[in-house]
Amino acid sequence: MKTRHNKKRNTAFVYEALVREATVAMLKKDTKRCNIAVKLLKRHFNDESILRKDLECHRSLYENQNLDEKTSEKILREAKIASRLLDAEGLFKEQSALIHDVNTELEPSVFGNYVPNYKTLASIAQIFSDKTSPKDQVILEGEIIKNMTNTLKEVVTVGEIDSVVIKSFTKKFNNKYKTELLDEQKELLTYYISSFADNALELKIFLNEEIARLKLQLEKARSVQEIQDDSEMLEKTEQVIVRLNEFSKRPIDDELLLTVMKTQDLVKEIYSDGSRS
Repeated sequence: MKTRHNKKRNTAFVYEALVREATVAMLKKDTKRCNIAVKLLKRHFNDESILRKDLECHRSLYENQNLDEKTSEKILREAKIASRLLDAEGLFKEQSALIHDVNTELEPSVFGNYVPNYKTLASIAQIFSDKTSPKDQVILEGEIIKNMTNTLKEVVTVGEIDSVVIKSFTKKFNNKYKTELLDEQKELLTYYISSFADNALELKIFLNEEIARLKLQLEKARSVQEIQDDSEMLEKTEQVIVRLNEFSKRPIDDELLLTVMKTQDLVKEIYSDGSRS
């Protein structure tokens, strides 16, 4: 019989739930809530924290895919060793501190956030537990190995997770603001979600390209007669260009992302009648 799974003490689940909480808050333009979620992620999952080390053990099993069976088995074996070398008491204390901070600085509902690969995260937690029976251990390990050796199984790729999450978040956003997210906004949010996993490398690349595109579109818009005749619109366009130029000198934060999203809306509005190119 499998041991009861406590998702609040599943480090990987809480991490993923917080990432999605930050993203939902950004979609709702709730800057305060987004900042709190990001602050908790940075506080509890910094490079030196035991929670980070525990998270990496989990990640090695749910983020590695399309591997041969021998490599998957080796990764699983090493992940189990690394997990069991962690200070159990220290990990429990840090998990308790994280649970407390989520409850007090956000709210308990965070633990109810939808995480697409929840079943896999629960299986990994039981594999790492010394309370799991040998029989269940073998069965669970077999499932994880199968996921790691297949390209598209229960453990989906980051891109696929993002597509599911974006679909869910977009629905919430549409219901709240009665407006559709643009494709480029969805793409930005996809990179934002995955940025916690790769130190924002792909997000930075995308933003550099997207900001360059937006600046070019706005520069072209300044020569459009309708814009030149509208002093307020022209001034706003000039201000946005100045802000975009400043972004190369500042770190990525929610204010920057929201500004880019608003600029995407502005550019879409300027060119929406299809008469400009």
